[in-house]
Amino acid sequence: MAVTQQEIESRLWDAADELRVAMPEAQYSSVVFPLMFWKYLSDTWEHHHQEFLDENDLDDLSPEEAREIEYRDYQSFEIPFIHPGTVQERRASWTSILATITQPGLGQRVRASLQAIETANPDKFSRLFGSMTWTSEEVLSGEVLAAVMQAMDRTPKMHEGNMSHDVLGGAYEYLLKRFSDGSGTRAGQFFTPREVVELIVEVLDPKGYESVYDPTCGSGGMLIASANLLKTHGGRGYTLKLHGQEAVPDTAGVARMNLFMHNLTQFQVEVGDTLKDPRFKKPDGSVVQFDVILANPPYSLKWKPWKNDPRAIGGVAPQSSADWAFVQHMIASMDPKKGRAGVVLPHGVLFRGGQEAAIRQRVLDNDLLEAVIGLPANLFYNTTIPTAILVFRAPGTKSPERQDGVVFVDASKRFTKAKNRNILTDSDIADTVTAYHSKFDADGNPVDPDGDGGLAARFVPTTEIVANGYDLNIGRYIKQAAAEQEDLGTLIDAYNIARVERQKTEARMHAALTAAGIEGFDE
Repeated sequence: MAVTQQEIESRLWDAADELRVAMPEAQYSSVVFPLMFWKYLSDTWEHHHQEFLDENDLDDLSPEEAREIEYRDYQSFEIPFIHPGTVQERRASWTSILATITQPGLGQRVRASLQAIETANPDKFSRLFGSMTWTSEEVLSGEVLAAVMQAMDRTPKMHEGNMSHDVLGGAYEYLLKRFSDGSGTRAGQFFTPREVVELIVEVLDPKGYESVYDPTCGSGGMLIASANLLKTHGGRGYTLKLHGQEAVPDTAGVARMNLFMHNLTQFQVEVGDTLKDPRFKKPDGSVVQFDVILANPPYSLKWKPWKNDPRAIGGVAPQSSADWAFVQHMIASMDPKKGRAGVVLPHGVLFRGGQEAAIRQRVLDNDLLEAVIGLPANLFYNTTIPTAILVFRAPGTKSPERQDGVVFVDASKRFTKAKNRNILTDSDIADTVTAYHSKFDADGNPVDPDGDGGLAARFVPTTEIVANGYDLNIGRYIKQAAAEQEDLGTLIDAYNIARVERQKTEARMHAALTAAGIEGFDE
């Protein structure tokens, strides 16, 4: 009997809910995802092991021959034994350890099992399960861990003979969203709302066999969405070559498990600080280039600026905000023939001065920016400010009609209010994508006014942007967006920037007056 999506989601949440007596909801994911993936691996291994037993006569095979046939023809990974050669020897499988839950040291056995699976499958599962600090009795008691495992064991068998990867991946996504809804701002560290991800992926439109890269991949949602979109459009999502880098090891593990759960095995997720230590490099030390790059990096992150880095086109982003540094990294990572990139960032990147203005000028002078799409406020778990999607194309690869200019789309009022945040509906996404693909007349207005779903859009020549001091504020170019963009956060940001510039100018003026012997001006 087929397993329904609702059934598996309900059972998995029941298991997660057992943790309520031990930790805040924001920490559930560190326990539930490793356990869920372990059960998935164990159920899958045991399903294929039974197929092997049913189809082979072991009396005719030596142990060595049996192992060779099983792992050649039936299994795609190994679940080894822990404590081999001792009275404690047992397979590192879910069912084997579950049988011992009444015995002391459950957390130690779980940890030993997960580590054994990582060690036995270094190419597939190295560092997959994260730090596993929750296996310590001091962090999570054996009684609570046993209750979680017993509840999760009531979930139907997680193997391809019993449920599709669509159901399995959907259940994983359900838990990600559920944990994010309950954990507030912390969720932004690893989860971008699905509808925002879908919008970026729709705009960038990955094709079969292309490479896709997320330099701040979190739980891997953008990589998975790329494969899903290709599948929806009649392509084969599994042909994409998926790459991601994530600074937090446990979150990188969540991403790897997420990809496996969606039956996407052609991926590489690395751990490290993308700005300080990019892990995808060519032999000459330059960064690897990809067809599609997409990201939702941490906003206004304080960082240690580069000293001498070839990625720093136009200058180096200020220490107070790495926003443009992430953009520079993504630009450097674009394939020169068909590379395109999409990134979600706060509106400040559109108009802030200083070093960021110099970088923005260089990007526009090189005609790398294709579009700016203004999004509604309060879409994300970790901030209520309005954001924008910036779309870039490799040098010289823009379509002829979009060269030497930027497409502006205002989607700031297209949302539906939900419990904790605003959401984009399918029609909001579709109308935004349609507006992005608009054809424009000589004045920069959409040729087909009925085809933009009511969204304001305009193609602005670079000369007009230059005349505005390389300011990309959407309100300068789509007038009805001006009032919408003047939210309190944006106004405070603009005020603080203006105040700093005024103070610098006054300091230079006082220095010049003093040098000229003119005194009496107040500081």
